Amino acid sequence: MEINIFENSKDVFLDTVNAKDYVQLDRVSTIYQSLKDSVNKPLKMILLFGRPGTGKSMFLTKLYNDLSMTKTVHLYQTPILDDSEFFKRLAHDLLNVKYKGELNFTQFMKIIEEHVVDDIPIVLLDEAQLYSGTLMEKIRLLSDTRKVKFVITLHKTEKEDLIAKEHFQTRIWETIELENASSSELKIYIQKKLMKSNCFDTANMFHKNTVNLIHKLTNGNYRDTNKLLYTLFDIYANYMKNNPSKINTSQISKKIIEMSAIHTGLLDA
Repeated sequence: MEINIFENSKDVFLDTVNAKDYVQLDRVSTIYQSLKDSVNKPLKMILLFGRPGTGKSMFLTKLYNDLSMTKTVHLYQTPILDDSEFFKRLAHDLLNVKYKGELNFTQFMKIIEEHVVDDIPIVLLDEAQLYSGTLMEKIRLLSDTRKVKFVITLHKTEKEDLIAKEHFQTRIWETIELENASSSELKIYIQKKLMKSNCFDTANMFHKNTVNLIHKLTNGNYRDTNKLLYTLFDIYANYMKNNPSKINTSQISKKIIEMSAIHTGLLDA
């Protein structure tokens, strides 16, 4: 096993959001299908809920890719925090109208109410907890027009629970919650990610006990797992380059897992 195998394996766990990196797990696929089905229902708004690192951004990105061939759909990965800029972006994307000056909510509502809708556009808003309460309320009112459908993601914390209840309790007809992976799901997730990138040798190094330890450290959180494994393979690559005799390629080392966990802050030194 050569060093580039570990380098390639490291790159598999880069902290990026790409629909091609979506890993199909039975439970996750069922939830994703539920999300796709919800988009086809006459709902004003759909909430995708979950703690950081549970895959909300990945779901939105995959949904955008899957729907964009047949529906009018727009993905806002980075929140637009200024009200006027937000409505100008919507005007451009939904109505193909460009504004140079300020565009307030009242003006935009008047325009969209007059707009004839054949195919209701879908707007995917990621990281919605970063929007102000005032702007969230305007988004809620905008959804009431039924001229645009929103799918929004929120982190599941006490604060965001409150936001969801205050602004969307009577508007959201579908709430979909994402959770961390179980230990068995995490094993499938890790191995499938590696095998999708033809890293079969390193995929076979993850045994049940190995994954149980990783799960204990990350609690099955996908983002934390990616960070841990990126660091782990970086350590392996350096060992293989400088001291290959210390590397056992039949199973991931518990010592290197713990070193990676300390480096990423998942374990106190």
